[in-house]
Amino acid sequence: MYKMIILLLSFFGPLVVGSGYTFAEEQTCISSDGSPNHEIGNFPTRGNPHKFKNQKISFCFSKNPIKKNKNKYIASVVGVTLTGIPIRPGTVDWYDKNSPRKHSKDKSSGLNLEAIRPYEKIFGIDRYNGHVDHRGLYHYHKSNSLLLLNGKPLIGYAADGFEILYIPNKVKSSWQLKKGKRKVEPFGKYDGAFKEDYRFVKGSGDLDECNGKFVNGTYKYFATETFPFFPRCHWGTISKDFRPKR
Repeated sequence: MYKMIILLLSFFGPLVVGSGYTFAEEQTCISSDGSPNHEIGNFPTRGNPHKFKNQKISFCFSKNPIKKNKNKYIASVVGVTLTGIPIRPGTVDWYDKNSPRKHSKDKSSGLNLEAIRPYEKIFGIDRYNGHVDHRGLYHYHKSNSLLLLNGKPLIGYAADGFEILYIPNKVKSSWQLKKGKRKVEPFGKYDGAFKEDYRFVKGSGDLDECNGKFVNGTYKYFATETFPFFPRCHWGTISKDFRPKR
């Protein structure tokens, strides 16, 4: 069973300096032992040789985030659930024609593998859309209904402190599969096998590039059923707890 603690902290650090003023940022922290509020896949399993391990984890982020005019794609962990589980929709694996597995950590192909594809799941993703990494840390690549605690849509917080909501099948992403075929190996049609198979089409859905929008004057991110599943970029200041490499 999961163990989760939410702390509201106000402290003199980290310090934020600007316009000649120095002030302490009030933060929210979520800590857990790494166990989700549900059973997980039987790890090790096909596609994932790692074993689950309980471990103390903690993420702190701004309690009062501010949306900026420019987004950033620098967080390796994009958020954390209310149950204290990291949200990491992307992978660190890239297409590699020279590898027996056809993927490696070599980024030279420019094609980043997606763990959850329109037609399959890889890397041992379980029924709750999560799996463990090389350290045994369980994390999510996509949302699931058990993250809806007490029937409320708030399932967690992003790396910059904005809320992440999940309203199944009610909110549409504006990311779409590209049309046509890839011009580089492994060629073939754009089918969602790689992150680069998608493109953001403004106005094609309900959400912006970072999978968010304003709700009653307050900016929020959303978990969606289709790519990108969670925000993969952020509009606010990203907490150091979520930056590479974690």
